[in-house]
Amino acid sequence: MTYTAPLADMRFALREVAGLSGVAALPGYEHATDDTIDAVLEEAGKLAGNGLAPLNREGDKVGARLENGVVRTAPGFATIYKDFVEGGWNSLPFDPEFGGQGMPWLLATAVQEMWQAANMGFGLVLLLNQGAIDAIHHHGSEEQKAAYLPKMISGEWTGTMNLTEPQAGSDLGQLKSRAVKSGDHYLVSGQKIYITYGEHDMAENIVHLVLARTPDAPAGVRGISLFIVPKYLPDADGKPGKRNDLRCVSLEHKLGIHASPTCVMSFGDDGGAVGYLVGEEGRGLSYMFTMMNNARLSVGIQGLAIAERAYQQAAAFARTRVQSKDDGSAKPDSVAIVHHADVRRMLMSMRAQIEAMRALGYYTAAGIDGALKQPDKAAGRKIQDRVDLLIPIVKAWFTDLGNEIASTGVQIHGGMGFIEDTGAAQHLRDARILPIYEGTNGIQARDLVGRKVAKDGGETMLALVADMRATAEEMKAAPGDDIEAIRTGLVAAADALEDATKWVAQSVKTELVSALAGSVPFLRLAGTALGGWLLARGALVAQTRLGQRDSDPDFLEAKLVTARFYAEVILPPALAQLGPLKAAGRTVFVLSEEQF
Repeated sequence: MTYTAPLADMRFALREVAGLSGVAALPGYEHATDDTIDAVLEEAGKLAGNGLAPLNREGDKVGARLENGVVRTAPGFATIYKDFVEGGWNSLPFDPEFGGQGMPWLLATAVQEMWQAANMGFGLVLLLNQGAIDAIHHHGSEEQKAAYLPKMISGEWTGTMNLTEPQAGSDLGQLKSRAVKSGDHYLVSGQKIYITYGEHDMAENIVHLVLARTPDAPAGVRGISLFIVPKYLPDADGKPGKRNDLRCVSLEHKLGIHASPTCVMSFGDDGGAVGYLVGEEGRGLSYMFTMMNNARLSVGIQGLAIAERAYQQAAAFARTRVQSKDDGSAKPDSVAIVHHADVRRMLMSMRAQIEAMRALGYYTAAGIDGALKQPDKAAGRKIQDRVDLLIPIVKAWFTDLGNEIASTGVQIHGGMGFIEDTGAAQHLRDARILPIYEGTNGIQARDLVGRKVAKDGGETMLALVADMRATAEEMKAAPGDDIEAIRTGLVAAADALEDATKWVAQSVKTELVSALAGSVPFLRLAGTALGGWLLARGALVAQTRLGQRDSDPDFLEAKLVTARFYAEVILPPALAQLGPLKAAGRTVFVLSEEQF
């Protein structure tokens, strides 16, 4: 089963929900015209569907291999990566000063969805490079930017992030890697694990961003610094020169994403790997969070992408798999399972939640553009506050749903979904890492409650609730039973999210542990409610266009039906999280450790 980019829905989400025209009007984005956007989407769709997707299955079966210290990527990966570099795809959203195209992050996010849906094992090298570029661009010296960004933006060189160590997973305060000053550089030593594309054969150099401690650094996270540690040290001409003292010692054997080499990296086995300090000593973690926030949005988009891939495969299977008679017909003939009520329910659940994710993901990406390019600094800061609030929701809610939807895809296939030959199982296996990396989803919920809501007493979230209510008011003037049903669901969602936010904001101040015990249900409620809001906005546009006899009526009617299904079937159980999020703290810590 291949992949076809859902361009019609992507364009709708970009233009009607995320506000592409407003983004394109921002200073610096004047070249993001409708024609240019459409051309980029069309060509990206072709490359995803015709180039990346056919390599996905073989990449899963063969995987990456470590041979004499060299990682060999899956068949076809090196060739198509060269096509990416030559086509300028790596450079889409980056600074033109360093060879980027300067296109909006909103467009880059839509394109990224295609790469990840078509072939997540390949797409991870693009994701990590993007984050490394962002970190160097924000925090590197002018010399570092000049030396590394042009090659990384073109894709000739790729980037990684090296955080985790065997004894330090999410608790980065336990890092032991060392960096000792030696002239104009540092000598870095230590071992890092779970390094995505830490070694591979697709690019001529790999730029590692490594967290390490200097000898006199204090304990904990304040003692961590960030270093650029290239595989090959650039020579006087900026080309890869002497091999640095670092190597991949093994590859992890994983549940999924087999085509993506997950490396154990050793630095400094022969005296120390040459590294260059980024910014100031002791500020490495704050610098790395620039990269991690970028990556968290991207990982959320991966959840959306794998859900879309699983949905496309499940829908195609349901249209062709013939089993049992149609309960709604007197005819005894067996029919395709798409006629059966429970299969329809599953497909509608997949479709509705995917459209809600796409709307919220693109809306968040548009916020990143607004915060970057908004001339009014105060307005830009307000937009950034909203983005900061949405990032953990996008990362956690999307990736949880990615797993659930991929699992539903297996279920629709029946017993054949459990057989590897159909490919449905690969999507579920690939999806399983997403709630874990770039900060587990529990950490995202803790961040949402303990930092983002606590920071302003819930004001940023309540401003979103106010926007939800404003949309509900607009809908009063629109005709139709569908719009009224969607509006009713939206009002209920706004009420529940407001109640939950006020409870969390108060509990964080008075009983933090209780607030954290309910943080995952809170995040789930928030994501589902906000997704419903943006589907309602899209439904309002669809209803207006239907009245004007504008665009494709089948597409617009499907928008209304999908949004109504979401409002009536998806929203109610999610809003019921209000009770559990308030109650969890009463029992979570009652049992002793020995009782578990």
